[in-house]
Amino acid sequence: MYSQDCKDVLNELKTSRHDGLTTADANERLAKYGPNEIQQEVQEPAWKAYLHALTEPIIIILWIAIGLTLISASYDFFIKKDPPSGMSAIYEGIVILIVILINSGLTYWQRLSAQKSLDALSSASRHQSNVLRDQTWEKIDASKLVEGDIVEVKMGDFIEADVRFLSVNELQVNESHLTGESDAIQKNFQTLPEHTDLADRTNMGFSGSTVVNGSGIGVVTATGSHTELGKIADLLNRTPTGKTPIERAINQLTKRLMIAAIGVVMIAITYDLVKEYLATNTITFSGLMASVSGAIALAVAAIPDSMPVVLSIVLTIGARTLARNHGLIKSLSSVETLGATTFIASDKTGTLTKNEMTVTRFFANGRHFAADANGYDPVGEITSLEEDETGQPADYLPFIKSAVLNNEAQIQRNENGNYEPLGNPTDVSLIVLGSKAKITRANLLNQTDDEDFDILRVLPFESDRKMMSTVVKFGDSYKLFTKGAPDVIMQHTTDVSLKDQIVPLEQGRELLEKQILDYADDALRTIAVTKRTLTKQQALHATQAELEQDLTLLGIAGIIDPPRAEVRTSIANLHKAGVQVVMITGDHPATAQAIAYRLGIIRSQQARTLEGQEIEELSDAQLFKIVPDIRVYARVSPEHKQRIIKALQKHDQVVAMTGDGVNDAPALRAADIGIAMGINGTEVTKDSADLILLDDKFTTIETSVAAGRTIFANIKNFMRQELTTNVAEVLSILLGTFFITRSIGHVSELTPTLTAIMVLWVNMISDSLPAFALGYDGAEHDVMSEKPRNVHESLLANHLLSRIAVRGAVMGLTVFVAFYWAAQSGMPVNKAQTVAFLTLVFGQLWHVFDARTTHTLFRRNPFSNPYLMAAVLFAAISSLAITMLPFFNTLMGTSSLTWPVYLAVIFVPALPTFVLSGLKEMFRINFW
Repeated sequence: MYSQDCKDVLNELKTSRHDGLTTADANERLAKYGPNEIQQEVQEPAWKAYLHALTEPIIIILWIAIGLTLISASYDFFIKKDPPSGMSAIYEGIVILIVILINSGLTYWQRLSAQKSLDALSSASRHQSNVLRDQTWEKIDASKLVEGDIVEVKMGDFIEADVRFLSVNELQVNESHLTGESDAIQKNFQTLPEHTDLADRTNMGFSGSTVVNGSGIGVVTATGSHTELGKIADLLNRTPTGKTPIERAINQLTKRLMIAAIGVVMIAITYDLVKEYLATNTITFSGLMASVSGAIALAVAAIPDSMPVVLSIVLTIGARTLARNHGLIKSLSSVETLGATTFIASDKTGTLTKNEMTVTRFFANGRHFAADANGYDPVGEITSLEEDETGQPADYLPFIKSAVLNNEAQIQRNENGNYEPLGNPTDVSLIVLGSKAKITRANLLNQTDDEDFDILRVLPFESDRKMMSTVVKFGDSYKLFTKGAPDVIMQHTTDVSLKDQIVPLEQGRELLEKQILDYADDALRTIAVTKRTLTKQQALHATQAELEQDLTLLGIAGIIDPPRAEVRTSIANLHKAGVQVVMITGDHPATAQAIAYRLGIIRSQQARTLEGQEIEELSDAQLFKIVPDIRVYARVSPEHKQRIIKALQKHDQVVAMTGDGVNDAPALRAADIGIAMGINGTEVTKDSADLILLDDKFTTIETSVAAGRTIFANIKNFMRQELTTNVAEVLSILLGTFFITRSIGHVSELTPTLTAIMVLWVNMISDSLPAFALGYDGAEHDVMSEKPRNVHESLLANHLLSRIAVRGAVMGLTVFVAFYWAAQSGMPVNKAQTVAFLTLVFGQLWHVFDARTTHTLFRRNPFSNPYLMAAVLFAAISSLAITMLPFFNTLMGTSSLTWPVYLAVIFVPALPTFVLSGLKEMFRINFW
């Protein structure tokens, strides 16, 4: 529609500029095309999500174990006629079921975090619109807008649908939510060429935009999902949420563990049956059931059944750590992804910059000044940039007074105490500059002394003349203050104020033009401020053209959306940590490049900037080749952002995307981790993100990356602890199966070293509690001095697998020897298994202090983590208690021991950990 004449647009939409649609026609179109709302994504039913949680690979093994307990219980009840043994099997099944429900419940609630992006998009248009219908202007609900409606917008309004403007009156619209461009767009109704970029379609208004100045009348060309905002919603629908690196690694590991568990169980059952056949030349049902009892324990021992629970808890601890650093994590698994991030693709406006147009430098009375860039916050210092420090307030006060008086913008505090602009962003920046000089328009107009100012006439800004003027009565004299684009202003200027002298413009032209070019090189937008002394007759009766001539130029302001103060240091620290930062913006290339250079994203102002039009012409293969070397992208659309992210991901990069506007939402969804601004970010962006920066500071991303790396290190430590215990459990049971070939005292060759319920206690209580306490460990060293981890590398890489194997094997052998010793000593079955159980419990409790370090336990203070100490003490005391209390003796098949034996099972298991750690410390042995 932007490339068609207004008359052709109206004809195509079958509507009238002066009459609007009829109510009947509007209702017919509403019924045909639907309301002006964004279509919502169909959510997976809750029962399906829960069912999916019950079919995770690790849970399947536990279901198999429950099946085996039911078979064993049935045999004990109905064939063997042994109710106590049958109830023992039932107890085991119930405990395993409880474990399944805990694991699946946590997984289910994680997945139940609803995607609210489309809800937020829909709510954006729940306003009233002023519409012409049946030749009458009326207010209707915005959801009832249809194509062909004639609508009117004015300052402060939301544009509720995509419209083609038919007439405008100094209309300026903020479209930063779509384009990323912080400056207001001057609108017109002129026909534009085909293939004009979205940000340059000056005759169009887009849904979700806000009117900051003037008014306009337009015809609705698209509603609901057909608007540019709706297309972003469609992109969100079509953008799948991929698994995080830790999810992929855990899924891969659990599948392998599941296969290993099935293999171990089958080997053990087959071995028992072959052993029975060789001894008796037959295989009996009772022999099969006896081997099933050991198989249940093996099935439970072979997998870290508490891993989903403990992983969730460790990630939750990490999420709380991030929250203390002003980072709100929405997806638990994304906590760790931060540590693996290799590229941070950041929007410019509102993320790297404040999205608040600010005067940072100005030239007044021939001298240079700088103003603190605090956005709309009206505090800060104005300092001279003159080498001889000759610049004084007297040099710039006339310039600032002129800029403030010739201005109708305002800033006001909202309910949160933050300053909000009202009016054109450029005018707002001048008002803020005035506040820094302790000059406000209200104070100037309310003075009663000799400097009393009264506004007589206002000649508003017009796009064709590009100036605004105000006639002021100043005491007994009359002044004209005019501001506008420097190239236009200089055509109406005869003099310039330079170092307390009024000199002809030609004498100062070279200096002024150089100043304008210097500001342009730094991507500063410029505005010139002038004054003129008038007679009373001129002030009251002269025409606009007569007034705006013979002006005296007071100064030129350089305006920019300033970089956030903390960003440059954060980017330098991220580069040191091996994380590249890329700017992706809808703003002008020159502005993007200047900001990127100032922030240290690029090291040279000649670095290549890739524009949206170029991306449009590149194939995916061509874009893939160049993305590793590009650090600045300008004039890009939401689709371009997605293509950039996907191209980086094809290079095996882990990409984080930051943003605050609606136009960033699809890219946030496509990235490995989406990061939104919590204060200035739109609801759509926040709901599409995995991490929300509650303080809107880029520095929080840096601290979050460090936290993510620490969390991953803690996850590896926890997995080492969990899997070492699993190896010990499996090995101790297998050693009993393979090497106890005849009865020893009261213990038969078919008696497992540990029962399934004992293994579950170890996995869920005495091992898991200390393991999740590892999540409270701080960083062992400076994690930001390392490069990001390779996400394709196994979780068990870097000697972790060998450490698990060696420590687990030694621990398992210790448990088996303890069981064998107890059997040789004539202890009954329950006491022998209790000895093995406590040996395992205390073996892994001693080992947890070594598992929390990549070096040895001698290098890390055991008391530095009080949560770990508390968890170890609780696990030790509770494990001892269940061997002494009659109820648990019945439930778990444990038995009380003598105090010498208790002391032995507490301290003897410490020997393997201390001996192996000592050898590692002395000989620098890495593989254990």
